[in-house]
Amino acid sequence: MQNNQAIPFNKENFRQILSKEFALVIVISVPGALIADYFNVPLAWFLGPMLVTSLASLLGIKIKMPRLVLSTILIFLGLYIGNYVDKNLFSQIHHWAWTSLIMLFYIVISVLLVSKYLQNFSGYGKKTSIFSAAPGALGPLLILAEDEKSDLSRVATSHLIRLIIIITVFPFIVNSFYDTENIQIVDEIIKEQNIYDLLILIVISTVLIIIFDKFKIPAPLLAGTLIASGFLQITEIASYRFPPNIIDFCLLILGSSVGCRFADKTFDEIAKNALHSFVATFFLVLLGLIAAFIAGLVIEKNFFTLLLSYCPGGIYEVAVIAIFFDLDPEFVSFHHIIRLLMILFIVPIILKIMNKKRPT
Repeated sequence: MQNNQAIPFNKENFRQILSKEFALVIVISVPGALIADYFNVPLAWFLGPMLVTSLASLLGIKIKMPRLVLSTILIFLGLYIGNYVDKNLFSQIHHWAWTSLIMLFYIVISVLLVSKYLQNFSGYGKKTSIFSAAPGALGPLLILAEDEKSDLSRVATSHLIRLIIIITVFPFIVNSFYDTENIQIVDEIIKEQNIYDLLILIVISTVLIIIFDKFKIPAPLLAGTLIASGFLQITEIASYRFPPNIIDFCLLILGSSVGCRFADKTFDEIAKNALHSFVATFFLVLLGLIAAFIAGLVIEKNFFTLLLSYCPGGIYEVAVIAIFFDLDPEFVSFHHIIRLLMILFIVPIILKIMNKKRPT
């Protein structure tokens, strides 16, 4: 279906861009971002819109984020992360095999432990608990969950509550314990840039995204733009840095899109799942802390970079935190793409084993 495409060029999506529902998203998100910025909330242009649109969705206000707008923003964010890819990066890639292996153990233990908790204490069915316990990959997991006749509402609600918790709490934790003096360096570089470089980056990225999407490669928007931007920059064919105000708008759209996912949820539904989602999130974050500590023994990286790499949040949302605090966004993004691939490989295997054990 066209709506499942990474870049959905169709009449419905163009119509949504001009809709009242999307206009309302912008109208409530901008004040939310400005208020959060006024109170010096970390990642204000992301958290402010996310919280106000989440509240609006739960109150039953009709808002909608067009997929085409979100896809465009994710391409810009991918290109921005790609600026961090350079030749020095390849000198440490051989260490990433070990951190990826740690990721594998982290995912297996997370799914087994958290799903057991959800089965025993929340009344979730076996399959529903496994899909709800996986640390990320909500979109693909919902497709698998539907095929397995699981409770889609519980799976989606568990992941969305976890995402809100992670994305709200983590910026404050990093802001409190990590010194961030770094990020005001872009203005000098911007004046000498060539708009043709940006066009080359967008065209090559779009081609790769379409190819990756066709071959069902996870997170094609991020993977395509990262590879295109990294390759073109390393070969010195094209490079482009976006000014801060454009990045702020990207954060606003991404934050609002998270809130819009609560459109079909109610306060009652959220309340019923909240306690168990908090506990599941606690277990996943605790396991992520352990994984980050172990990874720190095999690779020299900032602990918060490693923590974000094993954070059970959305791939794009966590990448945004890495961008904001300048915590090796390319390293964090790579590990979240690996995590996504592993989850899509591991969860079906666990389900197969579980089905074989079931008496016929």
